[in-house]
Amino acid sequence: MQGTRVLISGASIAGPSLAFWLARYGAEVTVVELAPELRSGGQLVDVRGRAAHEVLARSGLGEAVRAATTAADGLSLVGADGRRQASTRAGDQGGNGAVVEIEILRGALSGVFYDATCADVEYVFGDRITALDEQPDGVHVAFERAQERAFDVVIGADGLHSGVRRLLFGPVALRHLGMYLSFWTAENHLGLRNWTEVYSEPGRTVGMRAIHDNNAVMAFTAFTSEAFAYDYRDLDALKTVVRCKQAGMGWEAGRMLAGLDQATDFYFDSASQVLLPAWSRGRVGLVGDAAYSASPLSGHGTTIALVGAYVLAGELARADGDHAAGLRAYEARLRPWIEQVQRFGQGNGAAMAPRTWLGILARRAVLRGLELLPAADFAMRGQVQLSNRFELPDYELLERQRR
Repeated sequence: MQGTRVLISGASIAGPSLAFWLARYGAEVTVVELAPELRSGGQLVDVRGRAAHEVLARSGLGEAVRAATTAADGLSLVGADGRRQASTRAGDQGGNGAVVEIEILRGALSGVFYDATCADVEYVFGDRITALDEQPDGVHVAFERAQERAFDVVIGADGLHSGVRRLLFGPVALRHLGMYLSFWTAENHLGLRNWTEVYSEPGRTVGMRAIHDNNAVMAFTAFTSEAFAYDYRDLDALKTVVRCKQAGMGWEAGRMLAGLDQATDFYFDSASQVLLPAWSRGRVGLVGDAAYSASPLSGHGTTIALVGAYVLAGELARADGDHAAGLRAYEARLRPWIEQVQRFGQGNGAAMAPRTWLGILARRAVLRGLELLPAADFAMRGQVQLSNRFELPDYELLERQRR
């Protein structure tokens, strides 16, 4: 890929990690990001499964990622009185359970890949792609601010509401999974230490996870709902939605919600999936949530972003200049596993916010069983097998050839 001009839209996780691998193969990479700077913080994300861990190992960034992780010893379900009713610890279910070895703030993970690439990759902040025109000499790209440029390949890594996907395929209906999620940084008034506590009432959940060396928590909420229209950028309106939907909940919900106005990193969105008949057209493709969001309910969003970026870069390099063929090969190799992850996510909402008291009791019973009876791990076997199912291709020869 020596000298291949690649434009990536989005500097969250999939974008910088794709830039990392493409730069290794000799590509000239530009990343454009609408935010004015690299976004720090964000919700906690998990890296689970052999393939994702192997991607980090092959990158040489595994130690840097682990150094940036948020210590997480375990999770408890609590009652309205705050008493812990069932718990699970990190490392249970082979490290692929509710709490995994690598739990890290989204911004911290993207920062590791940004730091590893910023000397070799051009990052353009505060801009976005507005038009794509594929011509024989490349894909001509118009930007909101910068002058038009041509690239050999363009990749959308710009998330659930991808602008590149819209330019490529037009409006695409998301599959709504019946739930909305929100996250924000709040005071650790319970003094949680490397721990998460979760409280649920029918159809809604609140929780807190200790972060920043236990000096704060990541507060989070979930509620079940049919799809409704909203502007994901209108944070004041969405804070009002969260207050209304979670009003009157027990435990610590009232104190959590009272701090919403002070939250500077508030995030809200639907638990939705992207289901596309193809992930590319010509020399323009998609990766991560832009192509195949499985929703946070799958527990694999970061995993499939990291693995997807690695496979996409490798297949583009292997295609030896036939970029459209490389994009098709990436999809052919990855899609079967991605579809399994998406199916798992479709049925996992009941674990986040059970719709009935009976569902809440059943979730508690399952967690107690895992805690008290190690043989009951069979209840999580499907998720563990899913996390480890993808066999990661080896593109090391391509790297050696480039050197």
